[in-house]
Amino acid sequence: MKIKFGASLLSWITPNWTPESGYYAIQKTAQNGFDLIEILLPNHMDFDAKTVKKQLKENALDVVCSLNLPKEAHIPFYPKEALTLICKALDKTAAVESVFLGGVLHSGIGVFTGNSVTIKEKEIITNVLGEAAIYADKLGITIGIEPINRYESYVCNTAANVLEIIQNTNAANLAVHLDTFHMNIEENNFYDPIIASNKKLKHLHITESNRGMPGEGTVNWDELFKALKIIDFEGNLVLENFSSSIDGMQQAVSLWQTSPHNAEELAIGSLNFIKQKIA
Repeated sequence: MKIKFGASLLSWITPNWTPESGYYAIQKTAQNGFDLIEILLPNHMDFDAKTVKKQLKENALDVVCSLNLPKEAHIPFYPKEALTLICKALDKTAAVESVFLGGVLHSGIGVFTGNSVTIKEKEIITNVLGEAAIYADKLGITIGIEPINRYESYVCNTAANVLEIIQNTNAANLAVHLDTFHMNIEENNFYDPIIASNKKLKHLHITESNRGMPGEGTVNWDELFKALKIIDFEGNLVLENFSSSIDGMQQAVSLWQTSPHNAEELAIGSLNFIKQKIA
């Protein structure tokens, strides 16, 4: 397996990017032994890529980017707005010399119609992501689509949903981006989705069932890592667990219970855990 170990900037700061907080997250990620940082791009795209690229190089840190579509860019309702935002995110991704953009790129988080996704909605999503893939290909970027749980989206909840989008677009640079928190809710197990995704799986968010320390919840880690070894996983394992020790994090991600670990303890312990599992 060829793996890079990463931390989301959410390991250190809330989702509200500022130049100061972003630089802090870059420094903490590098200081604690990670290979890369995942930068969740702000939807307003007020993001100084030139400065961030310099900071990354100074800290010898690789980078991937992610984007979560907001309600006003829900693809079935606002396809043009969604495509514009995704393309802006791809431009920022290229500007920091990253080759991967992941995240919730199939729908706006928290938007519901009261029904399952329709055939017409799937067609719209396929068209938008197909166009985005063409644009990304010109920049040398792979797009990873992240399914999320039923309480946050009705469009794409499982790896199978993402694989259907990829098949319908027939785009070689669309990939699967999984998250163990959402898998724990929506998938039947942690083995089959990884096997089914196979080489399309390029990015995996590592977090426990309660968003805390891996090994202290209900995620079946042995099953997960067994599957990763079988497919000879090549990609990123990125921590996306949250600590309430970060000011504003409880409100930002609905983390109402007090975390037993502060942010640094959580990051270091989680990294050691996944390295042991790989070994």
